[in-house]
Amino acid sequence: MNWRDLVSADPQVMRGAVCFRGTRIPVSVVLDNLAADETAEAVLAEYPALQAQHIRAAIGSAAELARERIVPLPA
Repeated sequence: MNWRDLVSADPQVMRGAVCFRGTRIPVSVVLDNLAADETAEAVLAEYPALQAQHIRAAIGSAAELARERIVPLPA
């Protein structure tokens, strides 16, 4: 799974926030919940539009950003 397939930044959606493709759910919301010690299962229950692969995509995108590189995202 390539996290880039599940994540996009579109100026017409949520003012360009990085969201999961086809949703208005920001990746940061999932990361915030995981950082607050929520389980992946709890996050998925709260956001039924998401699947387990979205959790992995959020973590993958965060890991890429932590490397301090510019990461181009498709619209």
